Amino acid sequence: MKKRFIYIIASLLFVFATGFIILKSKTHSVEKQSAFEELLSRNAIISQMEEWKLVKAKFEALQKKIKENPSDIKSLLPLTSLYIQEGRASGNLSYYNEAAMKCVNQILKTEPNNFEGLTFKSMILLSQHRFDEGLVVARQIQKINPYNAFVYGLLVDANVELGNYPAALEAADKMVSIRPDLRSYSRIAYLREIHGDIPGAIEAMTMAVDAGAPGDENTEWCRVQLAKLYEQAGRIKDAEMHYTIAGNNRPNYPYAKAGLARIAIAEKNYTKALLLYQQADSLIPDHTFKEGMAEVYKLMGQPDKARVIAEEILEYMKKLSGNKKTGQNEDHEMAHAYMGVGDYDKALEYALAEYNRRPGNIEMNETVATVYAVKGDYAKALPYINAALKTNCKKPELLCLAGKIYAKSGDKEKAKLKLQEALKNKPLIAESLKAETEVLLKSL
Repeated sequence: MKKRFIYIIASLLFVFATGFIILKSKTHSVEKQSAFEELLSRNAIISQMEEWKLVKAKFEALQKKIKENPSDIKSLLPLTSLYIQEGRASGNLSYYNEAAMKCVNQILKTEPNNFEGLTFKSMILLSQHRFDEGLVVARQIQKINPYNAFVYGLLVDANVELGNYPAALEAADKMVSIRPDLRSYSRIAYLREIHGDIPGAIEAMTMAVDAGAPGDENTEWCRVQLAKLYEQAGRIKDAEMHYTIAGNNRPNYPYAKAGLARIAIAEKNYTKALLLYQQADSLIPDHTFKEGMAEVYKLMGQPDKARVIAEEILEYMKKLSGNKKTGQNEDHEMAHAYMGVGDYDKALEYALAEYNRRPGNIEMNETVATVYAVKGDYAKALPYINAALKTNCKKPELLCLAGKIYAKSGDKEKAKLKLQEALKNKPLIAESLKAETEVLLKSL
């Protein structure tokens, strides 16, 4: 299951700071109905953060104003921002996306061309994995204000997910020329990674981290992404350093704990890795932490426990995917969840459904290729892995998969090149994948 949208998710979406929003408001009469949903209680640990007190105080103040005047756009806009940011901080994305969209719909009912309202709408649609709809709204916003950097960030995100990489590069160049900051540098980094320039990606993500405030969630998220880039480059000590800094700057930051868990696996300290993943999993709901726990259980020789975790992930994703009224699309994640329990036919069904929505996206091509490969149908996997490699992405897991598919398809020379490239920098990858790749390489 992909962490990318966690880069995606989480990635992909940086939430407006309140000060970034230019409030332009008119007051119109609308129905006297509640425009807000209540805040969900945070996990006991992260609820102790000073930030949570500030969030609740701000919510109560905005709630009071909107109760008095449901058409108060100057209050609805920051409430929308609060919901989006709380979804990111708590991991309850589906709930808060729905809450934020409710506010946005009320804003746009009053002012259909409200710039900030449309910007939030595009952000929410992208977070819900409704990328084509998000792109349509982003283009609408671009016409309203073609000189706003954040608009181009939305265009980058939407075009990346839809596989329109030249358009994404063009939007990123425009974004960074207007406003060189954490948001633009991080997107440049991601695009460089997609196109196989890991040193360039590290350089840009370092600039993103340096442009942010230490301890801020966006900054530490970027720092974690920087550490992951170091993992790909085989610079494990640098990765560990940045995960540690992120955890120190933002105590109980789950993504920093998950990163340190991967470092512990590389050191074969499985007990420590399991504890770190369990701690991360206890902080916010994110299936990638449970995936990590399942991997550790397998390494510890406890496949039954790994299977239980995989089934928990599937049940969680079914629940999330089954709530259609939220508008959340989870077909890609469902494909990985079904692969986790060995139901490859269902995995293929969901993978192809999402692929048909965005056939140009390299991650979707990688996922379809993966399912066909585990089913042993390498002939069908071949065109998808070729498409997944079209941007020259150097992600080690992708190269390992490509090498395996080429080897099974009879192209030993191509397979050898991809497998050698995958292991060249001694990247941090799953132990099972590393072992399989080494054995396959020796056989060629």
